[in-house]
Amino acid sequence: MPILTIESTCDETAAAVIADTGQVLGDAVATQETLHEQFRGVVPEVAARAHVERILPVIDTALQRASIHPDRLQAIAVADRPGLAGSLLVGLVAAKTLAVAWNKPLVAINHLHAHLYACQLAATSTVYPCIGLVVSGGHTSLYACQNPLDLDYLGGTIDDAAGEAFDKVAAMLLLDFPGGPAVSKLAATGNRQAHSFPRSLLRDPNYNFSFSGLKTAVRYAIVGPGQQDFSKVDLTNQQKADLCASFEAAVVDVLVTKSERAIREHQMSRLIVGGGVAANTYLREKLETSATRNGYQLVIAPSQWCTDNAVMGALALEKIKRGEFASLDLDITPGLQRGF
Repeated sequence: MPILTIESTCDETAAAVIADTGQVLGDAVATQETLHEQFRGVVPEVAARAHVERILPVIDTALQRASIHPDRLQAIAVADRPGLAGSLLVGLVAAKTLAVAWNKPLVAINHLHAHLYACQLAATSTVYPCIGLVVSGGHTSLYACQNPLDLDYLGGTIDDAAGEAFDKVAAMLLLDFPGGPAVSKLAATGNRQAHSFPRSLLRDPNYNFSFSGLKTAVRYAIVGPGQQDFSKVDLTNQQKADLCASFEAAVVDVLVTKSERAIREHQMSRLIVGGGVAANTYLREKLETSATRNGYQLVIAPSQWCTDNAVMGALALEKIKRGEFASLDLDITPGLQRGF
């Protein structure tokens, strides 16, 4: 008895059909990169309108690829939190409508918890209990995870998320959108010690993150303190690479150090990592080094399941086992930062 999962929290419209064993039978994702490229960031209204146009074709494609008729579905799952309000509403309305039309129960999914569950989908045995790190465009959060559904929020970003900082640095340097991959590509050829950028909250005895100061430090390194005009900046490719490398090193240092502290203080032996920035090569390398040095197991979501997708909605299978279904008066819980 497979389930249909729907994802529309930000700018990816996605659906997947997943067997009750966790096997992915079919999935589809429609990206919006070209729509937001001119703005160098996701515009909520544009994202919501694009979801309206794409949600039903994406669902239909996932069902066709799975060769599954709606009659065979046991439930419909949808991410109801957190995310952009307009984007969430499109997915939720679609899920509710199909639940009524096909007479199927509804399951609500926490998008961030699902990012971590992507690690479980690729594992041969349980990854829980563990410390979970979600690092993406809108979120940088740490959890103590007892199982897939019982997660204690330890802390997160108090301003910019790591992925957001990557995108803003890319915009300053007039790099391609989305900014994360563009920054990382340049960073691979740069000197990570070229600039001494701040590691905010690194030694604070909490699990919060802050990347706005780092972003400002990069801006000062490009145009100078108090300056805003990037149009007159003329940097060489090597200067850009050094800036990207030093910036990336600062972000990764904080992510790795905070994760190590959470593992040590909560006496866990495993770290799982999900979210779009989890695909970053340098972050993966530093986490692997940390895991070897400190003797913990590291599980990172496969690259294709790091960015927003509906496959990670397989988390709904865990809720179905518990009998945790949602009513048709389910509402969205939007938001991009703390407390999820």
